[in-house]
Amino acid sequence: MAKGVIRYWAAAKAAAGVAEESYQAETLAEALQNAGAARGGEFGRVLARSSFLVDGLPVGTRPHEGVELTDGAVVEVLPPFAGG
Repeated sequence: MAKGVIRYWAAAKAAAGVAEESYQAETLAEALQNAGAARGGEFGRVLARSSFLVDGLPVGTRPHEGVELTDGAVVEVLPPFAGG
């Protein structure tokens, strides 16, 4: 099982209630599911609108179940940003 850090930005940080937290998971889907298990519906709504980076690389439209995490990986949760 890989161990790493999830970093939350903007609305994701507000919904999570923390700027970052540790995870233990094999895939991005598992890490996000574990993170959301202890949080309310707003967190899930923010995640549904967010994009993700793993070690600085965009996940894009790949299914989260297929995004494998390695030890020490950093997952960044980026909600949509307003502004120009």
